[in-house]
Formats: sequence, structure tokens, C-alpha cells
Amino acid sequence: MRKRCSIVGAAINIMVLLAGVGVVGCAFAQDDYEGPMSDLRFVVVKDYNGKPVRNAAVVLHPVKKNGKQELGGMELKTDNDGKTNIDGIPYGVLRVQVLASGFQTYGEDYEINKPETEITVKLKRPKGQYTTGNGDTKKDDTKTPEQKPQ
Repeated sequence: MRKRCSIVGAAINIMVLLAGVGVVGCAFAQDDYEGPMSDLRFVVVKDYNGKPVRNAAVVLHPVKKNGKQELGGMELKTDNDGKTNIDGIPYGVLRVQVLASGFQTYGEDYEINKPETEITVKLKRPKGQYTTGNGDTKKDDTKTPEQKPQ
């Protein structure tokens, strides 16, 4: 049984409203949409060892033909195996962002054009940065000085 985006989006809207957090829209499909759809599978892992990232936010936004992101979108969360999925996403360009505590934010646009699509995301550790007095941000390559014996 295929989940329709409009049904899933409505359920998420209700859950979010009840939680008092805000509103999540679903810009993916209209109730009368009859075009081809894809079942999406996401796997989110650590870049340095391939282990799963649990509770990562996978944010999906359809992209218009002019390259601009459409209003609305959807957020999924990964399970203990770093996996999440959604069925019934219309073909087209999809902007995928993945956010997880302790990792760099990932973002990429994907052309969705097959009945089943699996996307593996490898998250990287953040790089140290500092801000100079003139507003430039640079990589921090300095090491913390060792404490001297007393």
C-alpha cells in the first residue's frame, strides 16, 4: 500500500500542531496528482567509519524548474540503523538536506526519475573555524597548548 504525500503531510501537520512546535507543509503532491511517483529510501552514515547516524533530520523540498525551492517541505528522522523512507514522491528535482548533531550539514539536489530510489548520505565531522577581526572565517589549525608542569 503506497502512502500518499498529502496524507502523510496532513498527519505530520497535525502532530506538529499538537506539539506546539510549528507547521510543516507538504508541497510534493496534490490529492489529484496522477503522474509517476518514487518510493525513496535514505541511509545516513558517518563518513569516517560507515556507521549509521540515528535521529538525523532528512529535510526534503521539491525544486521548481527555475531552480528555486518550493514552499513547504517535509522532515523525516532516521532510525537506529540510520534509515528512513517515504513512498509516493512525484518525479522531479528534490533538494535533500541532512542535519545531525556533531556533523556538517549536508545538502544536494537529486533528480528523482525511477519508481524506487535509494540515497546514501555520508556525514562529515565539522571543521574547526574561527572568525578574524575583519569578519573572515578561517580554518583553525592551531592546537591547544599543553599545560606546563608546576
